[in-house]
Amino acid sequence: MTNFIPVFPLELVVYPGEKLNLHIFEPRYKQMIAECVREKKPFGLPPVFGNKPAEHGTLIEITEVVKTYDTGEMDIRTQGVSVFRVLEYVRQIPDKLYAGAIVTYPDNVLEQGDTQLSRLLMNEVIRLYTLLNVEHKFPTDKTSMVSYEIAHLVGMSKEQEYEMLQLFTELQRLEYIRRHLKNILPVIQELETMKQRVQMNGHFRHINPGEFNL
Repeated sequence: MTNFIPVFPLELVVYPGEKLNLHIFEPRYKQMIAECVREKKPFGLPPVFGNKPAEHGTLIEITEVVKTYDTGEMDIRTQGVSVFRVLEYVRQIPDKLYAGAIVTYPDNVLEQGDTQLSRLLMNEVIRLYTLLNVEHKFPTDKTSMVSYEIAHLVGMSKEQEYEMLQLFTELQRLEYIRRHLKNILPVIQELETMKQRVQMNGHFRHINPGEFNL
């Protein structure tokens, strides 16, 4: 399917199913969001790299307008729907302040992949967050899309998150995250060792002195 959508380029990657709260204040995007709310239509969010919107992005639906200010600014709740690929950006739209794009939607398998691998990765992320003492920030709402749930939680760069946005099966995405976690495993192990050392501070320790010839 190919269609035209308004676009809101931002310097972040959003995944299908992800919830995002936005404060809308620029005139062009106040106009765009007001139209999307009125006409009940979604908009596109392509990540920006070096002041240039990327080829792939995420279709976003507005789930709630939390507040509208006297200035026309808005606080809105949104959620990612699907991944799109830009065929052409349209910089100037008659009578509009914002830009748009002609997009197509790659086939994206939004089904659970290898459950054993997904459980393994989820446990590794929980382990990492526990070591960092931020386990309270781990999401409590779970879906079958483990890759999209934990992608922002494992310390990937924006470029890596964008690379994962271009993978269209859950197994591919899980493998991508697995390779990333493997690369940072030495860091996790060092954190564990450091935490153990800190916990031993102030404790009476039984240490075998070994045998020495003095």
